[in-house]
Order: sequence, then structure tokens, then C-alpha cells
Amino acid sequence: MEAPIGVIDSGVGGLTVVKEMLKRLPNEPIVYIGDDARCPYGPRSTQEVQEFTMEMATALSKMDIKMLIIACNTATAVALDEVREHFPFPVIGVIVPGARGAVKASKTGKIAVLGTVGTINSHAYDDAIRTLLPNATIHPLACPDFVPIVESGLYKSENASGVVKKGLVGLAGKDFDVAILGCTHYPLVQHHIQAHLPSKVQIISSAVETVFDVERILLSKNITRDDSSKVAPIFYTTGQTQQFLSIVEDWLAIKKPDVRHIML
Repeated sequence: MEAPIGVIDSGVGGLTVVKEMLKRLPNEPIVYIGDDARCPYGPRSTQEVQEFTMEMATALSKMDIKMLIIACNTATAVALDEVREHFPFPVIGVIVPGARGAVKASKTGKIAVLGTVGTINSHAYDDAIRTLLPNATIHPLACPDFVPIVESGLYKSENASGVVKKGLVGLAGKDFDVAILGCTHYPLVQHHIQAHLPSKVQIISSAVETVFDVERILLSKNITRDDSSKVAPIFYTTGQTQQFLSIVEDWLAIKKPDVRHIML
């Protein structure tokens, strides 16, 4: 099936999902919308996030996508069910896959969840983890300063290390062996996060686990693309194209990516 897979996010965070898709599903066309102009979603109201998510999903539905990935954890937490009810194509979120990966990886059942204020306050990860592991000990921590560091393109800077160190103070003294990156922006500062957590802690990215689900659904619904030729992804942003383009080039190692502006 030649139709593309749509990916939406509050900004550049969903590029971590795209990165995994390019590794595992290199022949699948991808169309991406990042709502950088209204990022971050974490502090916003549930109604706002639902409205913004629906606007992006509607825009991609007009591009005849065959599947939609809500690559934003905050949007997944509050808008997944609504979007699924509204559109005929499969819609995948990132929270259940991330929770599943963490439960598989944890030997102690003690799991830290790093996320935006919106994701943490929704308790969506707590619910997803306890559905799989009822006796789990969960340490949720909102890290609101991580997304702005990524969106500004400063995720490799020394300043980023300091921001991450300060953001993780709430986990001091807590016992856990797995930490979920419960925001798709966070893998871009994963090296900083790992440096400021105990060495025994395994980090789980919801992005990696989500692509396993994408692959499974493509096969089960027989909607994989038969053509083996590669198609370059198309990226849309509601914000500044140059900033978005520079992060795509750096994170995805794509030269001269096709980045366009979109009004929602």
C-alpha cells in the first residue's frame, strides 16, 4: 500500500519515532507534522491539547495516510481515544508501548517515569504499567524544562546537562531499575539523563517500542508498502522551518530534508 504513515507531535520530539521507523521500516513513506508554534503541550489544558491533536490528525487525513502515530505522550494521554473514534485508519499512541517495554525490562518492578506535566498529571503511564504489573512501584517525575532545551536545538550543550541534572533531583533517594522516557523529546537528551542516573538504571524509549507496534499492525492489516524503493519523508512544522530543518539534519542525518511550513 503506497499511502504514507502520518506522525504528529507537539514539536520535534516525534522525530525520535521517525528515526526508529527509518531503521525498521525504511520503505514506508512518512509525513510528519510538528506543532512547534504551540509547543510545549505539557502545561496546556486537556481541551487545548485535544483540539491541537485533532487539527494535526485532520490535516494528515486529507493527505490520505494509512495509519497515524500520535508521537506526543501528552497528546496520547488525553486525545488518543477521541482521535481513534474520529478516523477510519489505525491510530497508535506511545504510552502503552513505552509501559510494556519498561515492564519487560524491569527486574524489580520499580520504575521511574519521566514526562511532561500533562503526561504525569494524567496518570496514563501509571495506569498502563499497573495493567501489566499490578504491584509495580512507580516514581513519576515531571521534567518541564527538558522540552524547551530540545526545541531550541541546545540539547547537546553543557547547559543542557545542568538543566537535566536539576530536573532529575526529584528522583534522589528513590529505588528503581528502569526509567521510561515518557516524552518523545527526551531521547535527544538521553545521554545527559543517563549520566545523572545510577549506572544500574536502564532507560526505555517509548519511541522504540512504538515502532514495534507499527510494524505489527502494518503486517496484520496487510498495508505494508510493496515497493522496495525508499521515499524521502516530508516534514511540516507550524513554527520556523530553519530551526526544524537543522534538528532533522542533526538527529536523522538527512541531508537537505523536505521541511515545509503548515497552517492549522
